[in-house]
Amino acid sequence: MPPGIDPADRKLLLIAGSVFLLLLSVFFFVPPEAGPDSGVPSTYSSTAGGARAAFLLLQEMKYDVRRWEQPPSDLPQNAAGSVLILAGPQMAPEPPEKDALLQFVERGGVVLLTGALLENFFAGTKLKIQPLPGEVQEFSAQPASRYSRSAPKIALRPLAHWTKLGAGQSALYGEPGRSVVVIWRHGAGRIIWWAAATPLTNAGITRADNLNLFLETLRESSAQNRPPQIYWDEYFHGQSNSLWAFFAKTPLPMGLLQIALVVLAVFFTFSRRSGPVVKPAAVSRLAPLEFVDTLGALYQRAGASPAAVSVAYQKFRGLLTRQLRLPAAISDNLLAQAAGPRLGQKPQDLADVLQRADAAARAVKLAPARALEIVRELETLEQKIGLAKRTTQERS
Repeated sequence: MPPGIDPADRKLLLIAGSVFLLLLSVFFFVPPEAGPDSGVPSTYSSTAGGARAAFLLLQEMKYDVRRWEQPPSDLPQNAAGSVLILAGPQMAPEPPEKDALLQFVERGGVVLLTGALLENFFAGTKLKIQPLPGEVQEFSAQPASRYSRSAPKIALRPLAHWTKLGAGQSALYGEPGRSVVVIWRHGAGRIIWWAAATPLTNAGITRADNLNLFLETLRESSAQNRPPQIYWDEYFHGQSNSLWAFFAKTPLPMGLLQIALVVLAVFFTFSRRSGPVVKPAAVSRLAPLEFVDTLGALYQRAGASPAAVSVAYQKFRGLLTRQLRLPAAISDNLLAQAAGPRLGQKPQDLADVLQRADAAARAVKLAPARALEIVRELETLEQKIGLAKRTTQERS
């Protein structure tokens, strides 16, 4: 069994884990703050482009206003006297969500939508997108209407403008062919479009008559002289009322991924340390083939072909003299004369082989192919006269 964790190591792990959990609770569970001006008119944002001030103002004025973080299909069936504020939506709706918005308007609801994504939400609109919005501009009411009775001028930084009005569509602000506020009916409800969310933003609500326009729009959307029910959409800003949707906007997912990687690394190192120890197979440095390859490479590099022939020649003579009980210093001719008849070989053939091998062994330079030919001839002769077989049996 592997040994347990040392008490000192266990104490160190507990301290490190406690510090890690503390940092996790402090940093990972805090939603990131928006930049100086994120440009998203969210009721959660206190930046210049946010809409937190307008939302809090409606609460102080006792309007029934709430943040809406559900899909449009969850909007109430009784939509009369209800207003859905889509302030600068950042995402286009899916087809079912688009149908749900149309049904909300048909049932008597009012949708106030700002920005350049109107065509993604409602068909039959003619917008020209402004690629680079300029400075905030003032626009006059043309013609005067009940929406502009206390707001003759508004200030906007238009993201688009309406080019051509259709049947039942009325321009409230702007110029012909460049309308920035348009209203039209659909079923029992109405759709109101602003070219930008400037009148709702923290920095723009106090400009010109923006606040009056906003309040008049809500007042005209009431039913039976009762304040409207206001749903301020955050769903199309990417918000959701689920717990995971909140954590997804924090560094928590990345932190969990890092924890998973650390856990996998710990398991891997523990298993490597505590698993069975297997000694790797070692290849012997004395393997015959390796010795032959090494020796051959040595002869080749040194150009010592005569030495290789000399080794084979001396080996052959030694085997032959021992087999016949002859003196080691006997000449090649006498060795051939004595060994030929006794081994069934012609003396002259055996003498020629020995003389060629002796001459090659004494040569200064010898071609490798010639050396290989003589060595093979000696080895063939060993096998033919039975010297190699006998030598192997003697060793065994």
